Amino acid sequence: MDSNDLQMRLIRFSARILKLASLLPPTYQGLHIAKQMTRCGTSLSANYGEVRSAESRSDFIHKLRIVLKELNETEVWLNLVVESSWFSAEKLSEIVAENRELCRIIAASLKTAGGFSR
Repeated sequence: MDSNDLQMRLIRFSARILKLASLLPPTYQGLHIAKQMTRCGTSLSANYGEVRSAESRSDFIHKLRIVLKELNETEVWLNLVVESSWFSAEKLSEIVAENRELCRIIAASLKTAGGFSR
């Protein structure tokens, strides 16, 4: 997968997050989760655009770490949506699986770039 393909995959993921956020209940709690999920779930695709124009290897690693952090936060909000019984785990299984796959892709890129250790 090249960077253009990954950028489009992240954009499609962000669009799915926007759709899901629009379906949350219009309560104080639902709106809070929708806003938080929208912020992190859309910033990751924009931040990946920044990764693609990194000025140095350290800049590349720094920006890619931000993408991974935003993906991790998005997963927390997705899990909270399920735990709050707004949607079933089965209904969100595809978007959660895509989030995890994107995390693996970004983590592998970080490892290759030398910016990820555990």
